[in-house]
Amino acid sequence: MRFTSEQRLADGVREREFTLGEIPGILWTPASTSAPAPLILLGHPGGLRRMYPRLAARAQGCVEQGFAAATIELPGGGDRPASAAAEQARADLRRALAAGERVADEVVDRLVLPLVEEAVPECRAALDALLALPEVGGPVGYAGGVISIGVRLAVVEPRIVAALLFAGSFVPRAIIEEARRVTIPLHVLLQWDDEGNDRRMALDLFDAFGSSEKTLHANMGGHTGVPWFEGDAANRFFARHLKAGPPVAVSADPGKGTPSGP
Repeated sequence: MRFTSEQRLADGVREREFTLGEIPGILWTPASTSAPAPLILLGHPGGLRRMYPRLAARAQGCVEQGFAAATIELPGGGDRPASAAAEQARADLRRALAAGERVADEVVDRLVLPLVEEAVPECRAALDALLALPEVGGPVGYAGGVISIGVRLAVVEPRIVAALLFAGSFVPRAIIEEARRVTIPLHVLLQWDDEGNDRRMALDLFDAFGSSEKTLHANMGGHTGVPWFEGDAANRFFARHLKAGPPVAVSADPGKGTPSGP
C-alpha cells in the first residue's frame, strides 16, 4: 500500500488516498486515536470519483464515532480497465429491462460473477494492508455496495463480523446458494418498488442466508427512496457488533438516507 495524498476534512477527519498495486482507494481515520479503530469497509457500485461525495459523507460519520472507514475502486470502475464482456452483459440487461422482459439468468451471471471473482480477492488484499496499519484494527464490518460481493466476502473473509447489505442489484443463482453458508449477523435493506431490482430474487436471497441473526427492512419506494430513519437502525447494528458499549450513531449516506448503497 502506498499513500499518495492526505487532507483533513471537517471535525479533524484524516483522509488519505492510496494505491494497492494498480487499485486506488481511500482511507478515513480519526485525527488522533488512543487505540486502533474498528474498520468499516464501504462498498459502492463503481466509479470512486463519481461516488466520492456519498462515500466521504458516510466515512465522516463513521470516523466521528471512532471507526476507521475505507473503500477501493471496483474492477472496471473509474480509471481501471473496462471489461468488454461486462459492458456487453450490462447492455443486454438494460435492453431486457427497457423491453419489460425478465432478465435471463445467464445475463446476470455474465455481468456479476466475473466481478465477484475479481473484486473479492482485491478486498481481502486491501484488508491485509489496512489492518497492518497501527491506527486501524478489527473487527471489520462491510457496508453497502454490490450485494453479491458482500455475500462472497461474508462467506470467505473471517475478519468481517457483520454486514449491512442493500438489495439493489441482480443476484446470480450461484450466489444465492453461497448465501446458505453465511453465518455472520446481517442487516438487509430492500426497496419494495426498486425499478432496477428483482424483488423475488432479493427475498430468495434473504431466505437463503444461514445467519441466525438476520434482519430485513423493506420499505415502499424506488431505488433512491430509502427512508432517513433506516440510517438509525443500521447505525445501531454496526455499533452493536463493532464496538463495546451502548449503541451510538456511526454513518449515514445523505444521498440515500442510509449507510449502504447498491
